[in-house]
Amino acid sequence: MQNNNFNINDDDFIIGKGFNVQEPEQNKKGKRRKGKKGVSVIKNIIWIVCIIVVSVALAGTSVVGLFDYAGLGFGRGEKAEIDIPLGTPTVTIAEKLEQAGAIKMPILFRAFSKLKGYESQYKYGLYTFNTDIGYSGIADMLMNDGAVAESVKVTIPEGTGINDYTHIVDGEKKTIKGIATILEESGVCSKTDFLYALNEVELDTKLLKNCNEEKTYYTLEGYLFPDTYDFYSYDSAECAQMVVEKMIKQLESKITDDMYKRAEELGYSMNEILTMASIIQMESGQKTEEMANVAAVFYNRLNSKDFATLGSSPTCYYGGSFKNDDERYDTYKAKGLPPGPLCSPGIDAIKAALYPATDKEGYFYFVTDKNSNFYYHKTMAEQNATIAKLQQGDNWVYETFE
Repeated sequence: MQNNNFNINDDDFIIGKGFNVQEPEQNKKGKRRKGKKGVSVIKNIIWIVCIIVVSVALAGTSVVGLFDYAGLGFGRGEKAEIDIPLGTPTVTIAEKLEQAGAIKMPILFRAFSKLKGYESQYKYGLYTFNTDIGYSGIADMLMNDGAVAESVKVTIPEGTGINDYTHIVDGEKKTIKGIATILEESGVCSKTDFLYALNEVELDTKLLKNCNEEKTYYTLEGYLFPDTYDFYSYDSAECAQMVVEKMIKQLESKITDDMYKRAEELGYSMNEILTMASIIQMESGQKTEEMANVAAVFYNRLNSKDFATLGSSPTCYYGGSFKNDDERYDTYKAKGLPPGPLCSPGIDAIKAALYPATDKEGYFYFVTDKNSNFYYHKTMAEQNATIAKLQQGDNWVYETFE
């Protein structure tokens, strides 16, 4: 644990230090000027009032500090959870405690920790406690209850959705694990806790205000950034909440102001950009060099009067993991973009959605072979001709979704 060098200057606590109250200047000849006595009295009254105000303020601060130390008042008694990473300094611990509602005066808690010699003894870990235990209770908890949750490295691949989905490639059924399953199998949290945590997120950030809460099946689908994370393996609701918050913050760190500006230039919301990115991700897989080309094809379709729908085959399976699906995500049946993302797109897919290739004007079709090579066409006739050649050369991939 890193020690926090927090020093309290004793001089700061000397009441009246630096102030000099001067006696009224007397006339050298011993004569008082008319009205001088009245002015002097007023000055003295002002000083007395100032001293009283300062004294009351200090007394009030003392009372607040005493209540804070004891864990009394200020809406205490609520449950709180805080995560203290390894090496967190006391100043940051105090800030986390304040945010959790356990303390109101972080500087006083730091002073308490330093005077007691506790700073170097605080441990990292995941803590759950009531906010009325006071400084002594908090310190005891931080020294004795830390490191209760081991961490586990979890990779969420690009293109992973919240739910599992199944598709058939050349007659072989394959199930792609969703984020909920990956987290449960990693021992981070249960599927139930994870799905509950998704519904508890406040949609009040610049990014999350773009969510289509009314029309999507999972409001946060596509807003959980795919990456490799160190999560606490505690199989708890608290871990599920931290997972969701961490993945959202990771996406928020990737979306720059220039990206928001670019989306506006294209005439799309960030939710629509993420939705397009999710389709690009599913169609392109790991072929990042093809993403801008794929994006161009789909934008061409969206902007053409000749295409009633987007026609992306991977969108057909998304609704299958939901009961009473009305096919609102199926771009062979529903017009325009789906109401929200269908998976978690990576940063390359997001950039492709913002900057589609400029040399694919007039291209409305593409197909891939078994080696993930892409072939782009302007007409359906060209598309069918390429498919026929691939089938003849046993290089065609037949894929359906359930």
